[in-house]
This record gives sequence, structure tokens and C-alpha cells, in this order.
Amino acid sequence: MELNNTENDPRTPSPPYGYSRECHFSREKQVHIVAEYHAHKIRPSRIAYRVGIDIALIEALIAGEEEPKLFPKLVAYYRKQRYQQRLSDSSRRQGVSRYELEQKIERDFRRETDL
Repeated sequence: MELNNTENDPRTPSPPYGYSRECHFSREKQVHIVAEYHAHKIRPSRIAYRVGIDIALIEALIAGEEEPKLFPKLVAYYRKQRYQQRLSDSSRRQGVSRYELEQKIERDFRRETDL
């Protein structure tokens, strides 16, 4: 028996731990979760690992193949939420460092929304 012959091997490859668990969220909730994680710049493989959502669904959502109208709206909503959260977190700083952080947050948000 050849070890490199994967065509005749009936076994499925082992998914990473965490991804192998079942996802107990409804499809609508999965779309929301993927949009939120994507807005926070988390890689699709990482989303699948953390939550257990099928990587094919995640990639299809990001590519616009699934939910082409809803998903971009959700991502924009979560990006705006992230922007507001980052601005409110910057209020802990004072002076020049606060101003520079707010400018960086503003640039990041504009770059993300222009994509």
C-alpha cells in the first residue's frame, strides 16, 4: 500500500481542533458572526477555527457568492461599530497621543470603507 496515494484513501483529513466541533448557530446568526469577525480583520480560517462555521460558507460570503446584498451591509455596520468603539477607547488618552490615535483610527476606517 502506498502512503502517498490519497485518491484511494477513504479517510477524511482531520480538521484543526475547534473547527471539528459542530456549529450550533442558525444560518442567519452565522452570517452575522462572519460579518462581525470580517469587520475586525480576522482571517476566514481563524473564524472557522474559533466558531466552527464551515470555511466554504465563510469564503463564499466574503467573495460575495452567498448573501450578496445582506453581507456587505452587515460588514459596514460592524465596521462602523468597531470605529465608534475604537474612538471611545481613545478617550482614555490625552494630548498628542490621543490626537494621533484618533487620526490613525479615522484613516483606517476610511481605507476600509473605500474598499
